[in-house]
Amino acid sequence: MDLRHLATLDAVAAEGTFGRAAERLGYTQSAVSQQVAALEKTVGGAVFDRPGGPRPVRLTPLGEVVLAHGRELLARAAATEDAVERFKAGEGRIDIGTFQSVTNVILPAVVRRLLAEHPRADVRLSEEEPDQPGIEGLDLLFYDGRLDGDVEQVKIRDDPYRLVAPRGRFPGGPVPLEALHDAQMVAQPPICDQARVERLYAEAGIVPRIVFRTSDNRGVLSMVRAGLGVAVLPELALDQCPDDLVAHDLDPALPPREIYLAWPANRTLAPLATRFIELVRA
Repeated sequence: MDLRHLATLDAVAAEGTFGRAAERLGYTQSAVSQQVAALEKTVGGAVFDRPGGPRPVRLTPLGEVVLAHGRELLARAAATEDAVERFKAGEGRIDIGTFQSVTNVILPAVVRRLLAEHPRADVRLSEEEPDQPGIEGLDLLFYDGRLDGDVEQVKIRDDPYRLVAPRGRFPGGPVPLEALHDAQMVAQPPICDQARVERLYAEAGIVPRIVFRTSDNRGVLSMVRAGLGVAVLPELALDQCPDDLVAHDLDPALPPREIYLAWPANRTLAPLATRFIELVRA
């Protein structure tokens, strides 16, 4: 059945005449008659009794059956159209994989802006830092490095490494990288970009004494404050660095970690995901 024919049936039933139904729908009266005739051909019988003259038309028993089910179909079609329009306007759900530094520094402003524009958006965040990242089940994924596989990705920023130490531990200015040799250090677990940093230490002949590892950036800073050791952290991890700690440049500097935002390749993004990427870039 053609939804237009059902809409015409509904209009004629509500208005009582073909003429008033035509005015309501913006059709000519002959067009209404043609659509009713087409519907009657489809269902195999008359849907209206036509008494003639000024008297209103009446639904036949067959017409009542068709109208009852037709209104259900029209309501579903209207609901589908509404859902599509809301989806295009930025409603719906978006699943994003993130990690600690991005969650603390980048995402608050982005999510706040996204929800201000689309208050009915369903934003789901998951924070994991696996050694082998995967984008399955996610719309977008932040990661501190390029991802392999069938993904599209954009580099968000370089995140330089800084040496964090109690105030007065080192003179002002850059600290020689060799000062880390045999130094007590607090560090993150040797996964993701931390593993690359420790390889760089080894290549430079630097062997620090790592006395504590934690994935909690605040935990690293707290132990540095306590005097357990110094730490090398990316700049984004220092958003809550206490005043009694100093972040020094290293000489030579370690190559910065690279933060990427990735999404599955060869897949059409929802408008909400597209807007999220725009906001992150901005």
